[in-house]
Amino acid sequence: VVFSRFCSPCDIKELLCTALGVPNTNLSLLDSSGAMVSIDPTMPHNTESPYRVVPLSGGQLAKEELFQNVLTQVAEQFSAFKINELKTEVTNRLAMLEKRVEEGMKVVEIEKCRNDIKKLREEMVSRNNHFLDDNKKLTPRRDVPSYPKYHLSKETVEALRLPTFDAWQWEPNEMLSCLEHMYHDLGLVKDFNINPITLKRWLLCIHDNYKNNPFHNFRHCFCVSQMMYSMICLCSLQKFSQVDILILMTAAVCHDLDHPGFNNYQINARTELAVRYNDISPLENHHCAVAFQIFAQPDCNIFSNFDPEAFKQIRQGTITLILATDMARHGEILDSFKQKVDNFDYTDEEHVTCLKMVLIKCCDISNEVRPMEVAEPWVDCLLEEYFMQSDREKAEGLPVAPFMDREKVTKPTAQIGFIKFVLIPMFETVMKQLFPQIEEAMVQPLRESRDRYEELKQIDDAMNE
Repeated sequence: VVFSRFCSPCDIKELLCTALGVPNTNLSLLDSSGAMVSIDPTMPHNTESPYRVVPLSGGQLAKEELFQNVLTQVAEQFSAFKINELKTEVTNRLAMLEKRVEEGMKVVEIEKCRNDIKKLREEMVSRNNHFLDDNKKLTPRRDVPSYPKYHLSKETVEALRLPTFDAWQWEPNEMLSCLEHMYHDLGLVKDFNINPITLKRWLLCIHDNYKNNPFHNFRHCFCVSQMMYSMICLCSLQKFSQVDILILMTAAVCHDLDHPGFNNYQINARTELAVRYNDISPLENHHCAVAFQIFAQPDCNIFSNFDPEAFKQIRQGTITLILATDMARHGEILDSFKQKVDNFDYTDEEHVTCLKMVLIKCCDISNEVRPMEVAEPWVDCLLEEYFMQSDREKAEGLPVAPFMDREKVTKPTAQIGFIKFVLIPMFETVMKQLFPQIEEAMVQPLRESRDRYEELKQIDDAMNE
């Protein structure tokens, strides 16, 4: 027989009395050896030698009651001991749980902090996406530059010297090799003792610091630099010093570094660039700053062999030319050049500087000098960038320039005025007084481009009538 642990000793005694047929009285339970067995649910199971149930006499009853009282007191003491033990165990477990909860809260808090830091970083990147990522971009590649040294064919070398060169056919690594060739071909590497490996590293760093904008990207940088190289070759600028040639080429390479894809938006939106440079050519000042941050890296400093005075001249000359690419200064610079061009003096430093400013301006906006199939994709790229800016300006309630508004501008209308009133007058001024040799190679293609866009406009107008 197995008794439930919820039975009381009295219930078991009553059951035994009923089984024996004796009146309800106190009983004593003895095992085979005559030893008393405690009547309770935990008593050992019966064996082959069964227990004996013996009714108690009065004296025995008193002893039994005394014994039961002792057992009860022992049980109570034991129960109290177990309760205290359980209390201690529960307390210890609670303390452990509290510690774990506290540690868990710390982990949650740390994770929350990490998420907050991540969001803050993303916000900073979003707000300052026009700025240079110093850790990523300005770290020079200390190993030997990895782009392959392409062997330029005779045809490629000759094509590089012409304004008709098609940059769309070349991959970035190939364009880097072409730029490297230009510095060697012009004698700049030899004359200024430029380390060829440093030149490679610098060009790679330049490439990495042009953003992937539709227009103002590394391919545009290459086109401007190649056009400058072409003008140097075509105009036979023997009256320029090698320092002037170095400044012209380096300014062309660096002139749009880290361009964000927006222009006068900087001032209208009061961006950090505009605040930093007091609304004075904020983009162009930023391009200069990035250029000389790169030169500040020893592994990218192609001017490392220059003495301080020579480097100062290079720095000032490069900054002057990059700042001249701000189209807001176009009228000012061209008027200044027109005043000097009739009596141009190559020995006058101010005259030479003004000419260099006009030359880089010509190269910067020279796409229409190239063949139609080369020039036209650049118009699409520029309009895409303009439309991205105007859409953002509309969303932010800023003024929108008509020539950037996708609802108002077409390809012909965008190009006709620019070619007629900006490009042709500037190139003709350079041609008539100083370099008549550019008429066939550069000015005539501009006139043909103007005529073609005027024809396209007439067709568009006829279709819209």
